[in-house]
Amino acid sequence: MFADDDRPKRKTIHEIGCDLTFLSAGELEERITLLRAEIARLEADKASKTSSRSAAEDLFKQK
Repeated sequence: MFADDDRPKRKTIHEIGCDLTFLSAGELEERITLLRAEIARLEADKASKTSSRSAAEDLFKQK
């Protein structure tokens, strides 16, 4: 009836500590890419917040 290509592709997610036994090398690579992107997003947000805090601290030191 339906070809596999017609079905919507499931979004790749990764749960920390999940069983990796039945994942292919390709699926593992997808998860590694996903996690690297998430790490970059977290680091960027951390840098933004650190910068904002430093700016606020500098403002209050001047007064």
